[in-house]
Amino acid sequence: MFFIKTNKTAIKKISEISDYFHVEKFRNDKRVIVFTICLFIATVLWFLNALSKDYSTVIAYPVKFVNPPKNRFVAAELPSKFELKVEAHGSVLLQHKLSLLFSPFIINISEITKDLVSVSGVYNVQTSGLLSHISNQMGKEITIIGIQQPEYFSIILDSMATKSVQVLPSVRLNFKPQYKLKGKIEVSPERITIKGPANILDTLSVLYTKPRVFEKLDTDIERSVKIEHPANTEINTGKVTLKIPVEKLTEKELKIPVQLKNNPDNLTVKLFPSEIKVTFLVGLSEFGKVDAAQFSAVADYNEINRETTYIQVKIENKPDNIENIRISPETVEFLIEPD
Repeated sequence: MFFIKTNKTAIKKISEISDYFHVEKFRNDKRVIVFTICLFIATVLWFLNALSKDYSTVIAYPVKFVNPPKNRFVAAELPSKFELKVEAHGSVLLQHKLSLLFSPFIINISEITKDLVSVSGVYNVQTSGLLSHISNQMGKEITIIGIQQPEYFSIILDSMATKSVQVLPSVRLNFKPQYKLKGKIEVSPERITIKGPANILDTLSVLYTKPRVFEKLDTDIERSVKIEHPANTEINTGKVTLKIPVEKLTEKELKIPVQLKNNPDNLTVKLFPSEIKVTFLVGLSEFGKVDAAQFSAVADYNEINRETTYIQVKIENKPDNIENIRISPETVEFLIEPD
C-alpha cells in the first residue's frame, strides 16, 4: 500500500511540473516573454559585436590559371586552391565561409613564368612570389598575411602538337537469332585531328569511341557516338557516326572430301565415307561466295588403335564468315591395305 501511495505522489508531481512548462503558461506569463526578448536582443548584439572585430585565420581560396605562352600547353595538373593566412572583419570572413563573396584568383601563366628558368619545360614557382599579385585581386576588405599551402608548385609546359588519327569503334553487338554483322562497321569520319602536348601525341596512334552496347539487332542502324581522348587534348569533332550493317543468316550445306594425314608410305588407308556433309549459317550477301574449296576436313592416322574401327573427323580450315558449323558424320571408318 505504501508503494502505491508513493507512486501516485510521484505521478502527481510530474504532472504539476509538466503543467508548469505548458505552452499556454509560457504565453500567459509576461516574465517569460520579457526574458526571451531580452535574451534574443543580447544574442544579436553579441553576434554583431563579434562580427565587427578583426580576426586572423586561414581560408581556402580558389585559383584559376590562364594564358599559357603561345604554342605551349600545360601538361600537368595545377593547384585548384591556395590556403591563405588572412586578417579581416568577422563579417567578411563569415561571408567567405558561406561562399557568397569570393571569385577565383586569376593567375597569368605567361606572366609568372617569363622571368623563371625552366628545366626541360618545368617551371618551379614559389607561392610567396605571388603574394603581391594575389593581394591586388583580393581588395581592401581582407589583408593577406601569407600563403601557407602550397609553398611552391610546378608548371610543366609542353610544346603543342597536332596529329591526324584513326577512330575505331568500341562497341558490343548482340543480334537477334539468325542475324549477324554484314561486313564491317563504318566510322564517319574515319580520321580526326587531335591537338595537345607533344609527349602525349607521340604515343597516340588511334582513338576509340565511348563504349556502347547494341542489343537485339535485326536491321542496319546508324548512331552518333562520342569520342574518348586523353586529358589536356582537344579534338576537332566530339562525335563520329557509326553505321552498323546487319543481315539475315541462312543455312547452307556442302559436301567436303575427307583427307587422311600422317599416313605411312607403306600403307594404303581407305576411309568410309570418303566425304562428309558440312552444314553452317552464312549471311545472305555471302551465300554464293562460300564453296567446298574453302574447307579442309581431315582424319588423323595417328588416332587409329586396335580398340576402334573409326577416326574422328575435324575441320581444320573454314571461312571466317560462317557460324554454327556442323558435320555429318563426325567419324569415318577405315580399311588398311598394305602396299
